[in-house]
Order: sequence, then C-alpha cells, then structure tokens
Amino acid sequence: MNTQMEGKICIVTGATNGIGEVTAQALANMGATVVGVGRNPAKCTETANRIKSATGNPAVEFLVADLSLQSHVRNLAEVIKRKCAHIDVLVNNAGSFYATHQITGEGIEMTWALNHLNYFLLTNLLLDVIKASAPARIVNVSSGAHTGAREINFADTGFATGYSGWSAYSHSKLANVLFTFELARRLEGSGVTANVLHPGFVATGFGANNGGLLGVGMKVAQRIMARSPEKGAETNIYLASSPEVEGVTGKYFTDKHELKASPAAYDLEAAKRLWALSEEQTKITQSA
Repeated sequence: MNTQMEGKICIVTGATNGIGEVTAQALANMGATVVGVGRNPAKCTETANRIKSATGNPAVEFLVADLSLQSHVRNLAEVIKRKCAHIDVLVNNAGSFYATHQITGEGIEMTWALNHLNYFLLTNLLLDVIKASAPARIVNVSSGAHTGAREINFADTGFATGYSGWSAYSHSKLANVLFTFELARRLEGSGVTANVLHPGFVATGFGANNGGLLGVGMKVAQRIMARSPEKGAETNIYLASSPEVEGVTGKYFTDKHELKASPAAYDLEAAKRLWALSEEQTKITQSA
C-alpha cells in the first residue's frame, strides 16, 4: 500500500464488482479511506473484506443502497454525511442496461432513474460537503454509447413510447456527459473538478441482468471482445487520483486521454434544460 491518497475520503458507487470494485481497491491501496456503495448486502460485506485483505487498509466500508430509488439515494447521502467529515473524491459508477421497459417503485423508468437521476441527485446532496473539502474531484462514468443519442428526449425521458434498451441506455449516457459539463461550469472557481469518462467495453457482467438470449449474447461478447475490469478502471483511477489532472475540469476522457465527446454533449441550452428537468424529477432544492 502506498500513501498517495492517505487522508482522503473517496466514495465509489457500484463498487461490488467490475470497474467499481477495481477502483475502490486501487484507491484503498493508495491509502484512502474508501466508502463503497452496492445494493446487495452480502456482496457489500464480501467486497469490503476482500479489499481490506488485499490492500492491508482497514479503512474500507460499504453501504447498502438501491440507487435506482431516490429514497435510497437520499438515505445514503445522509449516512455518508454523518460518517464523513469531508469528501475528497466522488466516483459515480453505478449503472446498468435494461432490454425491456421497467419502472422503479417510484414510477420512473429504470435506465433513466439509475444511470442519470442517481448521479444528479447523489452529487447534489453531497455537494456542500464536497465543496467544503476542496480541492475535491467528481468523476462520472459514462460511455462511448452516448454518441448514439442525438439529443435528450425531453418530452419522454423514459421512452414510454417506442422503448428501445439501447436507445434508453445511450440517452442516459449522453445525460451523464451533459450533466458533468454543466456541473463543471457551475463549480468554476470552487476548487471542485468534475470530469466524465468512457471506460471501454469491459467484462463486468454488463447486460447479464436481462437474462435470455440477450444476457447470453452479452456474456459471449464480453468473453471475446471486452477488456478486463482492471483495464476498464484505469481512467476512473486516473481521474480520481492523478496529479496530472489536478484542476482539470469539464472534460471527457478515454484511456486516460482527453477526447471530444459527441456534438450533442456541448449543447449549452440542452445542458441547462436537463439540469432544470432533473431538479424537477428529483424534487431537489439544493443544487450547484
């Protein structure tokens, strides 16, 4: 274990497997206090113990929350604020793909709820602590799939009409990029940076939750074509910890290099409109 991140507190969502787990372990190995988030209690306990054992760092704790539910996001934020005197890094990583149209218990389409509104709500609920901890970093995991969405479907963010799993996923990933860029603009001068990334096609079990032929097909594709979680997590870890990106904000990264996102990601009016809509859909009053 090195001490590069000693004294820092890092929150990592979606941390019980894949690139989230690798990110959490890497930060713990650098000496950070790590708070991971997952929805399965047993997996949270197992992963926390595994990371502690692998790194020799006892300052690893996992909290349980279903981040598709805003009530859980709010409860999680309150627990984090009670436990953490400061937050130096927030890695929003939790997300998934849903082949069929699904609705959360709160009446919101699942892809939009988990992949976008979760990021927006958790970040804003923790933002007062993050700002007070500056210099601090917010890292949002998106996807190159965002290029598949030409614009935000403001009239029907949940695709109630004409649902396509891929369209909904691409749409939510474009929202991640627009949100990050707008967040960076709003945080200018605060000492808090916000960046977004594409981790690549990673062998993480992505899409396996759908079952059937699609789930099998995703498993086969990942076995043949996907990069390892360790490779996929490199940009997460880089943006969360590297001195090379200190002060860098409002950028899109792949393989630890800044790249241009899709043209739709730079639509300032769409970003502002998305922010306002997200405030409305999360009923949040505190924002950057």
